[in-house]
Amino acid sequence: MRDTPDNAGSFDAKPVSSLSNPAVKRLAGLHLKKNREASGLFLVEGLRAVIEGVELGFHLDELVFVERLRDLPPGRRLARLIAGTGARALEVTPEVMIKIARRDNPQTVIGAFRRRDHGLDAVTPTPGALWVALEGIKDPGNLGTVLRTLDAVGGDGVILVGDTCDPWSVEAVRATMGSLFVNRIVRTTKAGFLDWRPGWTGRVVGTALTAAVDYRTVDYRPPMLVMMGNEQSGLPPEMVAACDQTVKIPMLGRADSLNLAVSTGIMLYEVVRGRHPLREA
Repeated sequence: MRDTPDNAGSFDAKPVSSLSNPAVKRLAGLHLKKNREASGLFLVEGLRAVIEGVELGFHLDELVFVERLRDLPPGRRLARLIAGTGARALEVTPEVMIKIARRDNPQTVIGAFRRRDHGLDAVTPTPGALWVALEGIKDPGNLGTVLRTLDAVGGDGVILVGDTCDPWSVEAVRATMGSLFVNRIVRTTKAGFLDWRPGWTGRVVGTALTAAVDYRTVDYRPPMLVMMGNEQSGLPPEMVAACDQTVKIPMLGRADSLNLAVSTGIMLYEVVRGRHPLREA
């Protein structure tokens, strides 16, 4: 579809300057998990990320911006994108934006989007499928980085198993750099995952402290599910037993472990190396 001229976009926005405005309190409250769970909304910071979310089909419930956004071509583009969608727009002062963002020097745009939760029925062993299962992950920065890396390798999504950090938290969303919008996110209990596992007909390869096989020697033929464990303790025995193959990433220096997001990135790019081998010119 052809874009309209930049000067065609205009925000129909309500001006808000009071820190005690109910909408400001409601949006600032989305930093708390209980409020995200109750409302089904999560915050996205930054003009580019908000535009990507709208373009990729996520429902924008509320938009907050400071005045100078009206003067930017991307801002007018966003105004056109949300015209007629029912999204509410608030034009706020810098002080109000700081309260909503809960940090100094915030972005000039924040969007409250409706989240998309998927069940295990979304995880299907289609040809070329690539999923990551994260058991007990606690660090939202790690989770966001894994989602960004999975987007980079053309993966399908993440299965969060057991008691994990919230993928819709501001910290996790920020770390995805917009990749949250292209990955499907599945949340399940450990028992639910183990009940589902026999129906997955693709391969399952996990990293484990007890593994003796180098990760570079394994066949990562799709459909593939890469399983990673908690930052501190790794995969528990019952999750290890659910793997077709467990592997180790060799530690050649003094360090005896790697950051979870780094380890997951190494595994995902090994899958890529197997799928897209270098060819001689």
